[in-house]
Amino acid sequence: MANDFTHLNAAALKPLHPERADAKDPVAPATDAAASAAGAAPSVDPAYAAKATKAAVEFESFFISHMLHQMRESTRTIAPDDSPSKDRTNQDMTDMVDNMLAGNLANQRAFGVADAILKQLLPPLNKTE
Repeated sequence: MANDFTHLNAAALKPLHPERADAKDPVAPATDAAASAAGAAPSVDPAYAAKATKAAVEFESFFISHMLHQMRESTRTIAPDDSPSKDRTNQDMTDMVDNMLAGNLANQRAFGVADAILKQLLPPLNKTE
């Protein structure tokens, strides 16, 4: 089942803990006031940054979804034959719930996977030596 991320906007793609972001954090979005006060313009194309952020969040969603799927599969393997977790309808429903949960967790950047990817993809906003 493919995730539909067309509902994401810039507000949904902010880090879970923005208060922890400092000026040297390449993932933290630079505001126009902060960039002009620092005397530097952002060095990243906004369109590229938006695409990279969307891709990183989608990958985090996939990662979390796969992890949840593997956890459910392990539970199904050890469950007795008459367990509700072995019912195909219940499996389909829990898979849908897991995908929705994975999308919500990824939008909050709860695991930090998207932030780690963006640190690799986006150069630092303020280059100081």
